[in-house]
Amino acid sequence: MKPHQKLHTSLLTGLIAIAASSYLSIAPVIAADAYPNKPITLVVPFSAGGPTDAVARLIAVPMGKDLGQTVIVENTVGAGGTIATTRVARAAPDGYILYLHHMGMATAPALYKKLPFDPMKDFEYIGQVVDVPMVLLGRKNFPANNFKELEAYIKVNKEKVTIANAGPGSVSQLCGLLLMSREGVELTTVPYKGTGPALTDLLGGQVDLLCDQTTQTVPYIKDNLVKAYGVTTLKRLPGLSNIPTLDEQGLKGFEVKAWHGLYAPKGTPPEVLAKINKALRVALNNPEVKARLGESNIEVVPMSKVTSESLKNQLDSEINKWGPVIRKAGAYAD
Repeated sequence: MKPHQKLHTSLLTGLIAIAASSYLSIAPVIAADAYPNKPITLVVPFSAGGPTDAVARLIAVPMGKDLGQTVIVENTVGAGGTIATTRVARAAPDGYILYLHHMGMATAPALYKKLPFDPMKDFEYIGQVVDVPMVLLGRKNFPANNFKELEAYIKVNKEKVTIANAGPGSVSQLCGLLLMSREGVELTTVPYKGTGPALTDLLGGQVDLLCDQTTQTVPYIKDNLVKAYGVTTLKRLPGLSNIPTLDEQGLKGFEVKAWHGLYAPKGTPPEVLAKINKALRVALNNPEVKARLGESNIEVVPMSKVTSESLKNQLDSEINKWGPVIRKAGAYAD
């Protein structure tokens, strides 16, 4: 090769390298500026019509309007939410797959001996979303008429009493575990595939008790189709002010709220996460969304909690809170 040809080849190689380097350095910025340019999928780990699904569908529309793209809610059910969580953890970190999950994100490490994901390492944290309170319910013809009578009844009858839940990892299961732990009794747990079937059997008198979220129980409580023994928040709920808290009835500090967080796969660009966080804030400040959530006594978290740091801290705190309760009960999932 002649000297001038070598110089030309060397110069061309250098220019290609500079161009490639420049492209790589601006590619994330270009991607973030263009985001989103197609519909976004919001994954929910539970079936349609359930409490978490209801929250997802309420925030999806205003989030989509703010982002300029449709946000499609997709239900990926099974294995207590771990199938959906694994799917999101392995998804491309481009902002087109988001994940709405409740406190089950924090309890999975204790419930499952082996997990294909790490809640503290495999996700980006967008922000907390809502807190959904719960109510301890009994079938309409259950002998106990109030919480004091319920305490006396379960301490005598123990495993003869059945308490339903929506399946492994569900908030209703955790609420039941905490209740049994605090009361020092072992009831017969009856797991279902979702909250809907569990509530249906409670209404039909096939099971005795159920600790369920207010998202779908309020109408049945108000129509006296079930007995409400107490709410699981530290303060009474505005829409159910006649129902005392379990805390004020003797179970001091008893608090179970189905807190929800919004996540993205690890590695999603910060600029994209910022856009999603803004859209989430817009949705949670939407008057119609707030009104609809308020009808079910669902509390929108303060904007100070709609942050990455707040959600990460909440997740870490809840992992430490529920781990000992689950391990003490030996409530492992398959």
